[in-house]
Amino acid sequence: MTADHNDLTIRPVTGPDELDLFNRLPYRLNEELAADLDKGNRRPEWLWLALRDGRLTARAGWWARPGDEHPRFLDILDLDDSGHPETVDIAARLLRTAMAEVVPEGTQPPPYLRFLEPDWRESPATRQAAEDRMAAAAQTGARFFVERLNLEWREGTVIPAPAGRLTFRPVAGSGELLALMTQILDGTLDAHDRAALTRMSPEEAAAEHYKSELARYTSPRGWWRIAELPGGEPVGFVIPAHNGYNPIIAYLGVVPAHRGNGYIGEILAEGTRVLAATDVDRIRASTDLGNVPMARAFHRAGWLTTGHQIDMTWDHTGG
Repeated sequence: MTADHNDLTIRPVTGPDELDLFNRLPYRLNEELAADLDKGNRRPEWLWLALRDGRLTARAGWWARPGDEHPRFLDILDLDDSGHPETVDIAARLLRTAMAEVVPEGTQPPPYLRFLEPDWRESPATRQAAEDRMAAAAQTGARFFVERLNLEWREGTVIPAPAGRLTFRPVAGSGELLALMTQILDGTLDAHDRAALTRMSPEEAAAEHYKSELARYTSPRGWWRIAELPGGEPVGFVIPAHNGYNPIIAYLGVVPAHRGNGYIGEILAEGTRVLAATDVDRIRASTDLGNVPMARAFHRAGWLTTGHQIDMTWDHTGG
């Protein structure tokens, strides 16, 4: 599908042969796009261009897990940062045109994720670039949902030794994990979990999270750990995994009855040990900027904040 707007042409790429054209606007995900196309995380019909006289003025791109029928995230929305007053409007026009083709009729568009430097607000140019992209998405009906921290453990960072207060064992099965996930949702500070609880019960929210994310990791489930007190009472759990790009701490938490005792650091350390034992040079994780206790636990353990992430949605509950 190609749409002409006076001197502007809006269309998807024709295939991998146009990745060089698509990548003329810089972004940290550019180096992953060729492999993503090969693996099925992206499709040519999900990578859109806005061209003026053959020059790339804006672009949009969606991502999915291999086998997904529809994309899960819009994670590329860029425009020419030359300062032309129309570029934000052009990016919005591109996004509206592309969404009409990419997003199934009658459904909510998938969330927009923008990855930024940790100090993105401190540089006027960096801040303006981020705000322009958010403004383009906002013109199509998106709204700010949450800002998140991207965190990283690096090889050589000391992992705290076991404190002896907890023991760890593999997860016995999905039922055990779902029961703990349901408990952890009580008092959660995670914006996506809180949004889910406005639409469904804790049991349903836990089941949806498990089905849509945790169950889909192909890394060993033997990595998953339950944390227990010496008498066998569960305190929490951690889900070390590999997401196809990096080893990650996919999920960790402490049940409400045992919060405030410093167990989160011990559980994080166990998950880090599991992944570090597989000879990796880095492990990644993320948490909401507003989830201060979780962020502090990572920072105390030597994890670095490597970036921020802005999530925007086209609905009123966070998707």
